[in-house]
Amino acid sequence: MAEFSNQATLSYGGVVKSSNVVTGEIVGVLTVTKTAVGTEYTPGGSVTYIVSIVNSGSADASGITVTDDLGAYGGTPEKAAYVPLSYVDGTVKLFVGGVPGTAPSVTSGASLVFGGITVPAGGNVMLVYETEVTAEADGTAGAEIVNTVTAEGTGFDPVTASAAVPVAEGPVLALTKALTPQTVSENGTLTYTFTLTNTGNAEADAATGVVLADTFDPVLTGVTVTLGGAVWPDTNYVYDPVTGSFTTNSGAITVPAATFARAPDGTMTSDPGVTVITVTGTV
Repeated sequence: MAEFSNQATLSYGGVVKSSNVVTGEIVGVLTVTKTAVGTEYTPGGSVTYIVSIVNSGSADASGITVTDDLGAYGGTPEKAAYVPLSYVDGTVKLFVGGVPGTAPSVTSGASLVFGGITVPAGGNVMLVYETEVTAEADGTAGAEIVNTVTAEGTGFDPVTASAAVPVAEGPVLALTKALTPQTVSENGTLTYTFTLTNTGNAEADAATGVVLADTFDPVLTGVTVTLGGAVWPDTNYVYDPVTGSFTTNSGAITVPAATFARAPDGTMTSDPGVTVITVTGTV
C-alpha cells in the first residue's frame, strides 16, 4: 500500500528549523483471490470462477466494484485485444459470509463489471459466476487463459487477483465411412473408405491406441488395405475372410493434430488432422 512521510518546521526570530522526517504506511484492508472451477478449458466450453473479497478493516467497505478483464490479451492494430471469455447472463451469485445475498449489478462488454458490493467489516463476500469460452480463445497445445479481476472503491486502493486455466490437450477423433461403388455386380470390387479426423490439439499416436473395427457384409475376399494412399502391410490389421471381421492393431493408426490459426477478426480457425484408410475386396 501507500507510504507517506512529512516534516514540520519551527520559526522564531527569523530562524527556521526543520524537524526530523516521519514516515508511515497506509495498510489496505481489502484482499481478493480468484480461482477457477475445473482444471482446463475447451473451445466452446465454459469456465466458472469464484472471487473472494476479504475486509480486514473495522468499517464496512461499501460501493465496491469488481472488474473482470475476461482474459483479454494480445491484439493487433485492427483488433485491440483478443477476448477469450464472455459472461453467461444471469449466472452471478453473491454470498456474504457464506450466506446468499443480493446479486450485484452487472455490466458486460469488453470487460465485466460487478457493482454495488458491500464487504462487511471483518467479513468477506464471494462472487460465483460462469463464463463461456469464445471463438477468440486459443486452442493450441500449451495455451492458457489468464483471467484477472480488480476490486476497488472510493477510499480503497485497487487490489487484483488472477487465475490461469490451461487448454485441454489431447486428440478428438471422428470417423466417417464411404462405399464405392454403391451398386456392384456379383464378383465385383468394393472399396470402403474410412476417414479419421482429429480436431484436437494433440496427435493420436501409438500411445493413444486407436483401433478401427468393422464387419463387412457381404464378406470381401482378396482384401487390400491402404493408409494414406500407400498399401498397408497385413501386420497392422487382422481380417477374417469367413466372417468379414476387420480390426486394426492397437496403435497402428496415427492421426495428426489439428492446426490452428488466427483470423483477421481475432477468431481462431482450425483445420483437422486427417488419416484415410481404404479396404478393397471382391464380393
